[in-house]
Amino acid sequence: MLAAVLAAVLVSLSGRYGFHRDELYFLLAGRHPAWGYVDEPPLTPLLARAGSAAFGASPAGLRVVPALLSACSVVLTALLARELGAGRGAQIFAAGCCACSGYVLAIGHLLSTSTFDLTAELGVLLLTLRLLRTRDGRRWPPLGVAIGVTLLNKQLVVSLVLALLVALLLGPLTTRPWRELVRRPGPGCARVLLGPLLALVLALLICAPTLWWQATNGWPELKVARVLSHVSGVSGRLLFLPLQLLQFSPILVPVAIVGLLRLLRDDELRWARPLALAYPVLCVLVLVGGGKPYYPLPLLLAVTAAGCEPVVRRARRSWRTLTPMLLLAAATSALAALPVLPVPAVAVTNAVDVDQGEQVGWPRFTRTVAAAWTAIPAASRAHAVLLTSNYGEAGALARYGPAYGLPVAYSGHMSLYDWGPPPDGSDGPVLLVEQADGRHRLQRRFPDCRTVDRIDNGHGIGNQEQNAEVVLCEGPHQPWSTLWPSLRQY
Repeated sequence: MLAAVLAAVLVSLSGRYGFHRDELYFLLAGRHPAWGYVDEPPLTPLLARAGSAAFGASPAGLRVVPALLSACSVVLTALLARELGAGRGAQIFAAGCCACSGYVLAIGHLLSTSTFDLTAELGVLLLTLRLLRTRDGRRWPPLGVAIGVTLLNKQLVVSLVLALLVALLLGPLTTRPWRELVRRPGPGCARVLLGPLLALVLALLICAPTLWWQATNGWPELKVARVLSHVSGVSGRLLFLPLQLLQFSPILVPVAIVGLLRLLRDDELRWARPLALAYPVLCVLVLVGGGKPYYPLPLLLAVTAAGCEPVVRRARRSWRTLTPMLLLAAATSALAALPVLPVPAVAVTNAVDVDQGEQVGWPRFTRTVAAAWTAIPAASRAHAVLLTSNYGEAGALARYGPAYGLPVAYSGHMSLYDWGPPPDGSDGPVLLVEQADGRHRLQRRFPDCRTVDRIDNGHGIGNQEQNAEVVLCEGPHQPWSTLWPSLRQY
């Protein structure tokens, strides 16, 4: 019921603002199907292509898929609570905690790599708990398949699996024979590592095409990860835990603490203790790797599910106490993560969640660029080039530009670089969209540049495009095929 309500709320609000820059990129990447991209595996662009084909290439149509995935995450959280001994009431409470989390609402509203990743990682955790509880070797193959499918969307599951393995080595389960976990089913079978080996082989077989693409292209995702780690810097690491709990929902943090303590202290859940130990291990791994604060949140949701049974049991007249708590969590999370406020008010919420501001102004952005393009003499336009500084701009021009007669927009950002430079014969003027960061990375590559307009979303919202310059330059002094490598950026 809660899953259906969440999906209905997300769908009803999905068209309130507009596309997010990442969604525009996924739609563009979906037109260039491949086994991998510079910054991601293939699954999310394929979901964008399938979702837009099935439900329409609009924000509302594209976001049906993330709404359904978030509903699945709610169900999986309830199943995790049941696996950890929760009764019906506690399972409903666990589902409510998931549905009211700011992180779940945010990624349920937008199509992102994190949307599928949350659902998939919760599935991996559920299968892991069933394996730990039952010691049934037949659980290994489904676990391997789940990990393999998750790897087609994001590599973060590797850190999760590594954290669980470290937790198994450090935790009380080391006092039990490891062969209980790796026993092959059937009488008389040798107790060997066939279960984990089979899971590993299945996972590698499923994600082999993506791994091969990454290997043959020089592991570009590692380069992107290093760039993101550098961008986050020391301040990002210092704010890692506060931001993580803020994105999760501060109101739900006490339930997560109860779950953590229960997993560590309750002898009946001794078999599930690696779940609690894996959470700090995963946080350390993400911190060392320079990852984002929300990366451990699927595991934190599983820990929260462990706390739902004691919270419901101890609360007097539980639903009179807990329902207002969930409603407060839902209200605060919705204000921060969902498009419930008028567009001008996004300038306020954008300080908490920058993804809100990135959904505003793309049609107006395109109109501004189109006006600058039509100002180029018609004779020169046939050999002119439209060049953007990032994938969001290129995606917006691909989505809205044809209505204004705009040509294909090129960019050296992320995978757009791999889709090729303009033809060498395009030696006419170059119209640039340059972000207002003062670096003028693109303008430095071209002669005689002048600013002809500036981007204004009309609401004063400080997103990446606000105050960006629309710059007209002379054509390059060298062929595009020669210039193109210098325009690569991650």
